[in-house]
Amino acid sequence: MSSYQFPETFEWGAATAAYQIEGAVKADGRKPSVWDTFSARRGRTLNRDTGAIACDHYHRYEQDIKLMAELGIKHYRFSISWCRIIPDGRGAVNQAGIDFYSRLVDCLRSHHITPHVTLFHWDSPQALEDRYGSWQSREIAQDFADYVTAVVSRLGDRVVHWMTLNEISCFTHLGYDVNQTPKHAPGTRVKSKKQVWQTSHHALLAHGLGCQAIRAASPVPCSIALVDNPGITVPLTESAADIEAAQKAFPYHCGNGGIIYPAITGEYSPVLLEQLGRDAPDIQTGDLEIIHQPIDSLGLNVYTGTYIRAANNAQGCEWIDFSKGYPAMHMPWLQIVPESLYWGIRHVSEILNRPDLPIFITENGCAAQDQVTRSGEVMDSDRIFYLRQYLKTVHRAVDEGYPIRGYFVWSLMDNFEWSWGYDRRFGIIYVDYCTQNRIPKASYHWYAECIRQNRVV
Repeated sequence: MSSYQFPETFEWGAATAAYQIEGAVKADGRKPSVWDTFSARRGRTLNRDTGAIACDHYHRYEQDIKLMAELGIKHYRFSISWCRIIPDGRGAVNQAGIDFYSRLVDCLRSHHITPHVTLFHWDSPQALEDRYGSWQSREIAQDFADYVTAVVSRLGDRVVHWMTLNEISCFTHLGYDVNQTPKHAPGTRVKSKKQVWQTSHHALLAHGLGCQAIRAASPVPCSIALVDNPGITVPLTESAADIEAAQKAFPYHCGNGGIIYPAITGEYSPVLLEQLGRDAPDIQTGDLEIIHQPIDSLGLNVYTGTYIRAANNAQGCEWIDFSKGYPAMHMPWLQIVPESLYWGIRHVSEILNRPDLPIFITENGCAAQDQVTRSGEVMDSDRIFYLRQYLKTVHRAVDEGYPIRGYFVWSLMDNFEWSWGYDRRFGIIYVDYCTQNRIPKASYHWYAECIRQNRVV
């Protein structure tokens, strides 16, 4: 039997995002993000929930970091709010915003926890939406680079792990739509799919210019990553035919060929461009060179996957719908597909031909229907089941020699779950939003034991 032991160098962590936990949306010079505006509109979020208070992490970060230390993690991934640093999106730097993150970083380091900073996790300044339509304009790429310079030049003496953008597809392809009101901010209707693809192209440009800005501004050697959530194609069986089919499906699935492909390979997938036709984005001379920056690692956010089998059709593959009784967690899209972690790692190495590129699982977790018992506990055995099965497939990737270096559970604590408001709980720490009381769940203690033993328990 396997002991599921990880290498001594394996990095265990937890992840959060600024708008989902910080609250304090009007504190110390911060101005609105597109998510402040979006969530304030009737019908955009469940129960009209907003991130105005969230977990009040802005005022309670010391308490939360103490819980991280007790958990045993040595690595914490969090994001910085652009609206705190440069409230108008461009122009003057807000020192109070810098000071908050400086205190946060210093507190982490005092507890021997390494900060991993995501520079953008969906909360772009409303001022830039008003000025030029946010990601609809190429201008945002340079404004993002200027914001990155402001952050890295001020925190780069203590932060050496930087991530540019989180999940490009979510703040572009879910934030802009042709046929319906988008479910994510800024919630903009556009006239064509081409305009949607143009927003993700501009985000890729922001990633490229952001990488250049980090390297130019960092006072010390540092590590740069992109965080992506590619759709994971999982072979229905591990036959040679189904594995080949899953590989063929990968560029078509969830827009992978137009996001992770150009970032990692320097080219849009030709088969995707052929499929898009006139809806493909306009790519100016030099764009791909900007986008295709050298990175030191890749962050993968993986929650589920899609089964693929070989088929006698033009693409050579078939997407398999989940059966009615297929097991799922507490989100409509969150079917339990543990192998998706393994195949996500393997696809990057083999399909994108980057066996040399270190990979971190920067998000993996699940929403569960957590309840506090009469004894004051949260016994989320379903979440433990989910995490245990997924971590076993990470171990398989390690065992087979793929360059997987670490794992960040999503999320450290329950939080504002975007358009689902506070109805869905992803944390390993329960948050009572009325009292802001934190209760470590059973999964918190289980994960602590995994970290202590450096294996899946």
